Order: sequence, then structure tokens, then C-alpha cells
Amino acid sequence: MVAITDVMPKSRAEKAGILAGDILVSINKKQINDVLDYRFYLANKSLNIVVLRNGKQKKFKIKKQEYDDIGLDFETPLMDKKHSCENKCVFCFIDQLPKGMRSSLYFKDDDSRLSFLHGNYITLTNLHDNDIERITQMHISPVNISVHTTNPELRVKMMHNKRAGEVLSYLKRLAEAGISLCCQIVLCRGINDGRELDRTMCDLEALAPAMQSTSVVPAGLTKFRDGLYQLEPFTPEECASIIKQVTDFGDMCKQKHGSRLFYLADEFYIKAGLPLPDDDFYEDYSQIENGVGMITDMQTDIFSELENEQKYACFKQAKGTVSIATGYAAEQHIRKIADALEKQFGGLKINVYPIKNNFFGEQITVSGLLTGKDISEQLMDKPLGDAVFIPAAALRAEGDVLLDDMSPADISEKLRTPVIALENSAERFIFTIFEAINKD
Repeated sequence: MVAITDVMPKSRAEKAGILAGDILVSINKKQINDVLDYRFYLANKSLNIVVLRNGKQKKFKIKKQEYDDIGLDFETPLMDKKHSCENKCVFCFIDQLPKGMRSSLYFKDDDSRLSFLHGNYITLTNLHDNDIERITQMHISPVNISVHTTNPELRVKMMHNKRAGEVLSYLKRLAEAGISLCCQIVLCRGINDGRELDRTMCDLEALAPAMQSTSVVPAGLTKFRDGLYQLEPFTPEECASIIKQVTDFGDMCKQKHGSRLFYLADEFYIKAGLPLPDDDFYEDYSQIENGVGMITDMQTDIFSELENEQKYACFKQAKGTVSIATGYAAEQHIRKIADALEKQFGGLKINVYPIKNNFFGEQITVSGLLTGKDISEQLMDKPLGDAVFIPAAALRAEGDVLLDDMSPADISEKLRTPVIALENSAERFIFTIFEAINKD
């Protein structure tokens, strides 16, 4: 049962007589416990709705089109509390956060509903047979799963959860039910790499075509690891070896299934000093949210966009200087983009400044984990021009602030220069730069 917090004016629910404060009990005799129940049973054209009002049941009938909403709002998007993580993974990034940050950053999410609604990755350890039955019955697909290893004993060791091994059986059950699986392997040096990685890839490949893609990403290691499991970063040589291992396996999958299935995060190529694969390699960029192909996709889109010279002819005479702050991992690739823009628009000058991550430690080089303090301190004495651009990926959803709670406005105040979040979208990337230098 879920409390209704609001009823949209002129909606079907309002016209039927449902009120804010009513408790939603059931739809078509099916009990409603959360957003998945609600969305699934709401898909019917004819709804028999039961609510509690002042302790008494009231019934309503609503006719609608199959996927139309009826206008009810609830206290939370999930209509329930988030399910937190029950694991203690050896590589957990949240365990590596310093004390004193905002409380929301310390919440460990492991909610299958958020996997479906927002693409979050889950470990399966807080699911049980009835949860799997509901997923298959409702055909909730895809499900994003943090696998890490298919060795049951090793998974228990890595996740410090006695159920971590046994729930691997759910992978096959979901696949056999036609549920699409997107998987993730956080690779830890000397633990789930080498032969264990081969085993995991083989086991997951056997689940194709239900298993649609798997990303292999390096464990992020901050400087706040005192008292945690001892992990070491991969060396450049080891990164090169991992690239060959996963690429060779992907080549086999491409021949067998028509898709590579397994992809490496950009960080492996950057640390190995090897060129990133081209656009075709990443197929449909199914793992881009895990940092897989993100740089190639960005470069490809921007270079392609710049070929439309007529579209950007209005900027040919523009003159100005701007600066882009980026993590060390993306520095050389951002410079290539900057060089291409400067070549096409002779009046444009772009400074690219790599920001060292003093907050989390030098092992963290991605742009999405930059903080306002590091950006402002390291750019303080630099020539900045008309505006400073920071990666939009560094902003959190809770109020458009960076991880240390500084906003672009806070950084701007310290640098005495406009600070603007720069999106990866090629068109917005280009237009945002020229809007800044043409602001007058």
C-alpha cells in the first residue's frame, strides 16, 4: 500500500474522485507495493482501483488508453524506500570517500528497480526467488548487473557477502526467461584478473544473446584507503595485456555472435599509452555510461559536426579565448578537439588545463570526479580568457554541485571568470563555447 501525495488537476484520477491522502491498495486486485507494481498494472486499459480513505476502502473504475498515466503522485519516485547494498566490496568507491561529505554520497544503492528505471547496476545479493519471479513475470528488461567474477567462492571473498556466490544462478534464470542482461566487471589487480577474467568472460558469453554487453573497468582507488583491503593500480604494461586479453575474446564473440560483447573502459587504453579504438569498434556504445568509448564517441561526434561548415559559418569571425578544465585522463583528447576548433575558427583560442585530483589522490584521473576546490586552486593564476568550462559529468544531480559541494558559481567567484558546465553533446559543446565569447 502506498500513500498518494497529489492528484493532477483534470486527470483521470481526479475525475474519478481519487484524493491526495488516499492510500493506494490495489489495481485490478493486484496489491501495489512500489513503482514497478504500479507501472505494470497501470498498463491495462480498464482499471479497478481500491484505496483506503479514513480507514475505509473505496473503489474506482477508470478507462484509459493502454499506456496513459492517470495523474497520481507519490512521496518518492520508487513509491518505497531505496534498497541499500548489503555487500562490503573490496573495491567499493563509497568506502574510499573522506568523512564530512554530504550524506547522500555515502548511500550504497543496490536496488533492482533503479536498475530498470535509471540504469543503475545491482549485485543481486539482496534479491530472492520471489524477486526474480517478479522480474520475469513483469519482463523487467534490461537488468544491469555488477558481476565482477563468476567464480562463486571468489565473488563471496570480493563482496564479503555469503550470498554473493549462490545468486549467480539468477543470471541463468533471467537469461532463460528472455531478460536482457548488461553486465559490469570491476577489475582488481591480482584478484579477478588473468585466468579469473577469462573464466568470467566465458561464463557470461554462454548467456548470449540475453547477455548483451559487459564492461570491464578498473577499480577506482582514492587516497582514503586506510584500513581497507590492500589494492594496487594496474601498471601500463598490465593494462596493455588486459586490452589484448579482452580484445581477443571480443574478436571471437564478434565472429560467433555478431557483437564484441566485451568492452574496456577508456582508462585502460590511456594508462597503457595505446590509441583508443575507432567508432565502429564500440557498435552501439551500450556501455558508454561506464566510461567505455566515451572519448571516441565525443571526438567522432564533434569532428563530424565540424564538417557542417555552413551551420557554423556565423562563428567564422568570432574572436575570443576560453579555457577547458579536464581530468588528466582526457587531456590529450580534449586538446585534439581544441586544436580542430582553433583550426576551423581562426579567431578562437582554447586553453586546455588538466586538473590534478588532489582531493581523491593522483590515481583518480577521470573528469567526472573533479572537485571545485582543485579546479579553482589550480586555475587561480592561469590565463583564462572569457570563460572557463568544466565537465558537466562532474556535477551531481543534487543541486548541480561538484563532489565537494562547490557550484560553478562558487568557482566563478574565486576565479573572477564565468564558469560554465560543458556537455558532451557535439552541438551543445560548440555552441556553448561561442555563446561564451559572444556574450556581449
